Amino acid sequence: MPNPWDVGSARLLEACGFEALATTSAGFAWSLGKLDQHVTRYELVAHVAELASAISVPLNVDSERCYPDDPGGVAETVELLAGAGAAGFSLEDYDPATESIDDLDVAATRVAAVAEATHRLPEPMVLTARAENHIRGVDDLDDTIARLTAYRDAGADAVYAPGLTDIGRIAAVVAAVGIPVNVLALPDAPTLSSLAAAGVRRVSTGSLLAAAAYGAMLAGAQELRTEGTSGYAENGVAREALREAFG
Repeated sequence: MPNPWDVGSARLLEACGFEALATTSAGFAWSLGKLDQHVTRYELVAHVAELASAISVPLNVDSERCYPDDPGGVAETVELLAGAGAAGFSLEDYDPATESIDDLDVAATRVAAVAEATHRLPEPMVLTARAENHIRGVDDLDDTIARLTAYRDAGADAVYAPGLTDIGRIAAVVAAVGIPVNVLALPDAPTLSSLAAAGVRRVSTGSLLAAAAYGAMLAGAQELRTEGTSGYAENGVAREALREAFG
């Protein structure tokens, strides 16, 4: 389930044959000239509506903390995302305001509130609860498993601990939680076949594809500016790929 950041990247990924896509909070923020965690709820919902209407496969949404401090709180966010066409969404337990992981009780209570909100919908969305430990400098697998288990009990349909790359630790999470587990496809992560053999049900790319695209653009721009050459263009997207996705 790769993560596009705009309509063009979404349609290209769908044309590659992927059966589901997901937004990326960081990649979308960059497309607006913002840093991650600075996108408004209004901007996110508009982005979701634009992507969902442009593709024919299910769209999961990286909805960060589900905007608990916005009018109507997380319940309103759930309704807005569903109305925009999302098939699923995720909820993080990291608070950028304090730069810390939420207390477990606080995080689990928010998962329960979000789960209740989505279950009230005529067509409930898939709720993925995220434990942010391992991408926020907290390398505590026991705490991660405790969190994911609590989120499962609070009503999450799937769980996600981005940053785990050791296949043994990933398998331990899968065995402990008993519901579908998502893994982030980091450069040093196991292969998809290895993850599948360990029981992982879903793999996503987060902001990695967007970062690669932006990195290629910056490298090309730097080559042009410093060397006066355009060798970067040799690795450009094939016109046929564009015609297939956009035609």
